[in-house]
Amino acid sequence: MSAGATYSTARIATGPVLFISGQTPADPDGSTPSDVEEQTRLVLAKIQDVLVEHGCGWGDVVKVTYYLRDIADLDVVRTVIRDVVPEPRPAATLAQVSAFVDPSFAVEVDAVADLGNRP
Repeated sequence: MSAGATYSTARIATGPVLFISGQTPADPDGSTPSDVEEQTRLVLAKIQDVLVEHGCGWGDVVKVTYYLRDIADLDVVRTVIRDVVPEPRPAATLAQVSAFVDPSFAVEVDAVADLGNRP
């Protein structure tokens, strides 16, 4: 993997496995930040909250899927990933989508965590 990569080529899960549904950039009040960086940080924070709720953290995440409405936002999203997600980073898939359920969304992320490493 190259320096600064935002993903690992492969990760092994021993299970049990936690599947986190796609998290959107909607705030609890229903508003959505207009900035892609803020949206990405909010989405990753929501995933972090689910991880903590299940007694784990980013180090347990083995797979993520990033959905972007505009692939031109990829550099911004990668910068946020490098800031938030520690190494070893999860294996990842990136997909550009034509639309989200809310047209103000620019990014959505789902995740899979390996709970087998918990004490």
